[in-house]
Amino acid sequence: METELTDGVGRMLAERACERLIVEFGRRLDLGEPGEAAELFTEDGVWEWAAGERRIEGRAALRAYFDGRPADRLSRRVASNILVTVASPALARATSYFQTYRVDGHTADPVPARPPVQVGHYEDTFRRADGRWLLARRNLFLAFRRTHRPSRRTHRPSRRTHRPSRGR
Repeated sequence: METELTDGVGRMLAERACERLIVEFGRRLDLGEPGEAAELFTEDGVWEWAAGERRIEGRAALRAYFDGRPADRLSRRVASNILVTVASPALARATSYFQTYRVDGHTADPVPARPPVQVGHYEDTFRRADGRWLLARRNLFLAFRRTHRPSRRTHRPSRRTHRPSRGR
């Protein structure tokens, strides 16, 4: 049984199942019902921001948290550089990069392009139970985040001082 999940095709299937959970997480938050993202976690699953800003524990608490997302929020999450490592038949870990684009107060499509509001990476732990891989822990690490709305630049006079010409 152990070799089925840690060698060859079994390992690839486990890696692919975990990769799919990472992608499905973003899809459910952006295009589905946000609360349904909680179903991708184990019953005792944890979603935590490493900076200590947030820690949500348990599927019910995760569902309530994700369901609390504003109805007028338009977002798109982009996941990349997904690397899954299968540690055992019931345990896998992954690191993936993400960018989050978000507009609150969205009323019409399309929205003018803006830079991402967050760029960082996740460190995930997956557990296999009842033949299904689920997120046991998702830690979010921000590398960049927009802390304020960019101001519109207004025309500023040149710093060059005007010197009247001298007659010769």
